[in-house]
Amino acid sequence: MILPFGVLLAMIALGPIAFERWWLKHYPKVAFALAAVTLTYYLFFLPAAARQTVSHTAIEYVSFIALVGSLFVVSGGIHINVKGEATPFANVVFLLIGAVIANVLGTTGASMLMIRPWLRMNKYRVTAHHVVFFILIVSNVGGCLTPIGDPPLFLGYLKGVPFWWVAEHCWPMWLVAVGYLLVVFYAVDLRNYRKAPPRVRETLAEPHDRWRFDGLWNLFFVAVIIAAVFVQNPPFLREAVMILAALGSWFFTKSEIHKSNHFNFHPIKEVAVLFVGIFATMMPALDYLEQHAAILNRAGPGVFYWGCGALSSVLDNAPTYLSFLKAMFGAFVNEGTVEQVRAVITANGAGAPGNEVVQNTYDVLQKYFGATLAAGKVTTEQIEIAYLLGNVRFNTYLVAISVGAVFFGANTYIGNGPNFMVKSIADHQKVHAPGFIGYIWQFTLPVMLPMLLLVWFIFFRK
Repeated sequence: MILPFGVLLAMIALGPIAFERWWLKHYPKVAFALAAVTLTYYLFFLPAAARQTVSHTAIEYVSFIALVGSLFVVSGGIHINVKGEATPFANVVFLLIGAVIANVLGTTGASMLMIRPWLRMNKYRVTAHHVVFFILIVSNVGGCLTPIGDPPLFLGYLKGVPFWWVAEHCWPMWLVAVGYLLVVFYAVDLRNYRKAPPRVRETLAEPHDRWRFDGLWNLFFVAVIIAAVFVQNPPFLREAVMILAALGSWFFTKSEIHKSNHFNFHPIKEVAVLFVGIFATMMPALDYLEQHAAILNRAGPGVFYWGCGALSSVLDNAPTYLSFLKAMFGAFVNEGTVEQVRAVITANGAGAPGNEVVQNTYDVLQKYFGATLAAGKVTTEQIEIAYLLGNVRFNTYLVAISVGAVFFGANTYIGNGPNFMVKSIADHQKVHAPGFIGYIWQFTLPVMLPMLLLVWFIFFRK
């Protein structure tokens, strides 16, 4: 039953190359048909419990598309007029700012806000490396420092990973990865810059006195969407608030701003349709991973880094991260440990003599979940998270899957939601972006793979 997912990936990779016109016309039929095969199997040929998997997947898809779609609409209402010539150094500064902003607006929000001015400021020499390095840095790697930054980290936050724990433990990897990518980009962009004749640069570069922001009131709607991220109950209130914010932005934004941004709904439509197929057909792959979690109990953090990362390259990285988090629970945390911690909670901190692991877990609960602990409402998942955080060895495992999911999501167009959207916007503005295979051959292997190896060698080679 993993076969429909493999077929969909192959079609996404080869369709635009082998039969582009047919693919552009019929890709919704392909995505829906393959999704129907998997859904039929889960709903009619598996036990009733499988319907819960379908229900959870549907909820995750609705949350995903509500967040991505609302940020797409709102960011489309902000127009940034750039100024001056896009020198390699200016481009590096712009990408670095984007990497930081990705942790505040999320990789989706930062990508949709900055991709249009990025293409405009490089308009006289824009090429594939401008599109792809933007995806690598702003749409993926940059968002590694907060749960808002990237969907996998947000799912971890909902499962109990403390909000600031990510920044506290992932900043060294962020510095290495972003620094490496910016250095490589500078070298590539400098070569491209020197190819453009000075007269062309002077004629086509943006004037030095043009640096203007239009539609800044949409930042209010961005703030509403970010605030809605933390709403958990009642069900679908979070998504409803996001959609209302998008509608408010759409109706309050002047049509001139949308025209200046070349705004249309095709990119989000393409993402929504393809990810229906991706979310549905990847259920068997994720179920297989979760059911075989026990084989990971002797694996080192490097296995989790490469495993979660490799699957995040071809699956959506958010559910992949969640599956590896569940695998960690199954592989490292047992019911006896959870019950011992509950006994310590009942005894108000009086742990079993000599049981350092249980006491460390309780100390983490006090540090990160003090209010919940005092109220007596600590959940099993919070205890499991505290166990991982309180054990230095397993703490590294959690960092490994966090970094792996975010970084490897940049390896393909389907690894993370914003990737496809950036490519679609570039395509509609007649900017060359490589196809699925070209992306991997030209950028993933020569650029991302050395960076991923460097991060592994420094931090997870144990």
